Amino acid sequence: MSTSPSSSAQQARQVIANRLREILRDSGLSARALAAAAGWDESKCSRLIHARTPPSDEDIRIWCRVCGAESETTDLIAASRDADSMYVEWRRLQRGGMKRLQEMRVSLYEQTRLFRFYSSQFIPWPLQTSGYMRSVLSCFADFHGTPGDVDEAVATRLARGRLLREGDHRFAMLMEESVLRDRVADDGAMAEQLGHLLEGMSLPSISLGIIPFTARRKLWTMETFSIYDDRRVFVELLSAGVTVTQPREIALYVKGFGELASNAVYGIKARALITAAIRALG
Repeated sequence: MSTSPSSSAQQARQVIANRLREILRDSGLSARALAAAAGWDESKCSRLIHARTPPSDEDIRIWCRVCGAESETTDLIAASRDADSMYVEWRRLQRGGMKRLQEMRVSLYEQTRLFRFYSSQFIPWPLQTSGYMRSVLSCFADFHGTPGDVDEAVATRLARGRLLREGDHRFAMLMEESVLRDRVADDGAMAEQLGHLLEGMSLPSISLGIIPFTARRKLWTMETFSIYDDRRVFVELLSAGVTVTQPREIALYVKGFGELASNAVYGIKARALITAAIRALG
């Protein structure tokens, strides 16, 4: 999986840049003439059509107006906003608070039939307890210096857990054994969380695999990611959340998930790893 997780965003921006170039060419104007009419430096046109600078909504409006292609404005602005949302820093995502961040993908979750989670950091959100969740979100808010409406965010995330028992949603979850051992919450919250994980394994909608420390790896440990049907992938980096929509890249993550799944243990063996982690809490 050598493709950069931000390449989908760059490709989407390039599509916008290519369309701006086509509109300019069809207008018969030169970049110099466009810049003069728009009141821009000529270098700005070059940056926009080579995708070095993402256009603002106003840039697109001016470009289309000067080129006599105002009918293209609405679609281009929508596409540009989509591209801009593919790679977004956590700090920017959380400006409106952590509750809003939890609400952002509710529609996607409700529409998804097959969820695939790979986690090298935390228990996947559908199986998180409130105590574990509160600890994780608090650390996240503190690290990024973002609004700390943690209680509201926890309530919103817990409400999404209904998807485990409603409709025909299915959840395939993989996690590294280290996730069971990392003390991201106090011992009491960790014990409750690991016990909840054992209970969650019995749900018919869930398949849970754990990749042991001792597994002979086919694929290395990587960033946490989640796959929504075969339509979208969300990758969690330290600095940003990355949305992948290119079919070729999605196929790569699906393949990677399959390789990781082949390293995991399930059922009784997975339960043994969870139980051992509970005992290690002392």
